Amino acid sequence: MAAESSGDSHLRDALYEIIFKADTPAGKWFDLLLIVSIVASVFVVMADSIGAIRISTGTFLIGAEWFFTLLFSMEYALRIYCVRKRSEYALSFYGVVDFISIIPTYLSVVFPSTKYFMVLRTLRILRVFRVLKLIQYLKEANLLLKALASSKRKITIFLSTVMILVTIFGSLMYVIEGEANGFTSIPRSIYWAIVTMTTVGYGDISPQTALGQALASVIMVLGYGIIAVPTGIFTVEFTKAIQQETTEQNCPVCGKGGHGRDARYCKYCGEEL
Repeated sequence: MAAESSGDSHLRDALYEIIFKADTPAGKWFDLLLIVSIVASVFVVMADSIGAIRISTGTFLIGAEWFFTLLFSMEYALRIYCVRKRSEYALSFYGVVDFISIIPTYLSVVFPSTKYFMVLRTLRILRVFRVLKLIQYLKEANLLLKALASSKRKITIFLSTVMILVTIFGSLMYVIEGEANGFTSIPRSIYWAIVTMTTVGYGDISPQTALGQALASVIMVLGYGIIAVPTGIFTVEFTKAIQQETTEQNCPVCGKGGHGRDARYCKYCGEEL
């Protein structure tokens, strides 16, 4: 029994080296084959959405979809098997991405339209960026996400202020222009204020009176100034995130990353890195 347990442990460790790491020849080949399979499966889904291709090669596309789904299902099962804390991995970002990349095909048996959600498999390419020597870009992406998370309260307050402003300006424009000039309701006027303040300017409705045009000019100029506010907030938080830069090393037990460069133990489960 002990020998079987030891053999099972060695098998898990060997599979973990191949599946979760890219610093070995076997790991690199695994990840390269994985990314090719992901891209191919996404192309199959996109091809199936084209009517002419679906009619001429429908049977082949259905078979290909199920082939890739079964392949990714087996890979997901192996990932769950490799890690020690399986529930933590299953609930982690990559664990959830792995799961939602295979579930649409099974759901399509009952709900056919859900199969097109398989394009979510492109998210899985994130885990193999390291194979393509793009780890520095993944690191920068993590810094961006961290900066966004840190600035979410300030940006929420900023967006709330903008919504108050467009409501006020939209209501004023409704009173000034009225239904005769296309501002048929306050919600439609607010829509115009949002389009104008964000400098998009569709032009489907526009003020016709001198007072309305004057207010529109103020909103346009204000819009250019407002654009700079979230940029400044994000820049500050991004600078802080760079100063607190972490390593991309993942814990071999729970699979989570984001540890300090001098960290020796996982800050989530306490295992040695």
